[in-house]
Amino acid sequence: MKHETLSTILFVVFVAGTLAITYWASRNTRSAADYYAGGRSFSGVQNGLAIGGDYMSAASFLGIAGIIALSGYDGFLYSIGFLVAWLVALLLVAELMRNSGKYTMADVLAFRMSPRPVRTAAGVSTIVVSIFYLLAQMVGAGALVGLLLGVTSSSGKVWTIIAVGLLMIIYVVFGGMKGTTWVQIVKAVMLMVGAALVTLLVLGKYGFNLSGLLGDAAAQSGKGANFLAPGLKYGTAAQGTWGKIDLISLGLALVLGTAGLPHVLIRFYTVPTARDARKSVLWGIGIIGVFYLLTLVLGFGAAALVGHSNIDKSGNTAAPLLAGEVGRQIFGDVGGTVLLAIIAAVAFATILAVVAGLTLASSSSFAHDLYAHVFKRGEATERQEIVVARVAAFVIGAVAIALSIFAQSLNVAFLVSLAFAVAASGNLPAILYSLFWKRFNTAGAVSAIYGGLISALILVIFSPVVSGAETAMFPDVDFHFLPLSNPGIFSIPIGFLCGYLGTVLSKEYNAAKYAEIEVRSLTGLGAEQAGTH
Repeated sequence: MKHETLSTILFVVFVAGTLAITYWASRNTRSAADYYAGGRSFSGVQNGLAIGGDYMSAASFLGIAGIIALSGYDGFLYSIGFLVAWLVALLLVAELMRNSGKYTMADVLAFRMSPRPVRTAAGVSTIVVSIFYLLAQMVGAGALVGLLLGVTSSSGKVWTIIAVGLLMIIYVVFGGMKGTTWVQIVKAVMLMVGAALVTLLVLGKYGFNLSGLLGDAAAQSGKGANFLAPGLKYGTAAQGTWGKIDLISLGLALVLGTAGLPHVLIRFYTVPTARDARKSVLWGIGIIGVFYLLTLVLGFGAAALVGHSNIDKSGNTAAPLLAGEVGRQIFGDVGGTVLLAIIAAVAFATILAVVAGLTLASSSSFAHDLYAHVFKRGEATERQEIVVARVAAFVIGAVAIALSIFAQSLNVAFLVSLAFAVAASGNLPAILYSLFWKRFNTAGAVSAIYGGLISALILVIFSPVVSGAETAMFPDVDFHFLPLSNPGIFSIPIGFLCGYLGTVLSKEYNAAKYAEIEVRSLTGLGAEQAGTH
């Protein structure tokens, strides 16, 4: 049996199982709390697994392993940044958000400010960040299709992206948060087992001698000792000062972005208490931390055993190719086929689960923030909200599918870093100011979100990501003026500055509301009623 056939069978089994979970969840989704927050019925451990499932995306599994395989030491910076970011989320955001909000990030912001402009800004930001993140997952799906089904044509990859998009829409429309969370939990377990298995096989082949693995990876990379030293991808001599600035910019985006990601923030509302929110983040950090250590072996293992020349230029196929190669060397051709099939199916499961979480976050924000509180001025019924959320899932999914077709040449970890930059520039300043600055007001919140969001988008559009580079979205044209691939070093301070200026230039100030949200964020008193006014 060819690996394409076996991979397809395994993938179909997973899809059938998750669709069964979605059907079960749809039978138990009756209220807005069920659809948006899973009825707040998940334990800290369950939500921790779901956070891991949400966070260990195609960017983590495919993208980071690929960047390490192609760029060595510099690629591991992504793993470090993604992991350290959780400390920011744990210490500054998780418990306070759970206590202050109800369903979305905007619930926290709108509590002490004029709801309509703040919810509009937060809803727009949530949708933009989610679509950036969705791009990464869909591109990962396109990269995998060649391995999974043996399809190498561009049209075949396009149809794969469309199929993944339709599946994610089904999960969200029918399963809501309950279905999506259980899909995340199942996928997290599968991914950890699959990554651990390949890691153990790679280490076993080198007698659990990491030094031997690294030496072989450096030799096969064609870069020699430079492969294990910083400066191969970022801060190179050719890049000069701008390369070093780009590295700092990337680090800022990765470390600060997680605390502003909409699909991560809504996970804090699925647990019954703030203690469970903290517990779920701790479990999430533990799972994610172990996983990122595994990506180190997966990346260098791919460089050593698969070879630089056999990995596509984006690096997105490095992990599945490694699974097939190490399986073949240890267990023969059949073992290689089976292992490649398993890892390819797990990677597809990863993509499906993450896109479902992202689509749920963005469609929920549209229905709860924009439709119910901006368009309907708080007069919408729960049933109307859920219907609109389901329609929004279709529309957002379609937009993500269309954009993904143009971004297939980009590395998925890199695409996610852009989503992190946008989240850190717009959402994070508004959240932190709202929770910790007494003087903060409506003008400040709107200025912070739009200022950070628009500046990040403009800098990305006029960067080598979109034009002027071989791996750009439009490689045949060049209209970039900023030599930075990641805009965070400029757009994040702009977001904070806009929030500050908007606040101090406005006379609005409500000390009583700040006192109330301070008590609520620290104690959880009245949290269930948040966002309803």
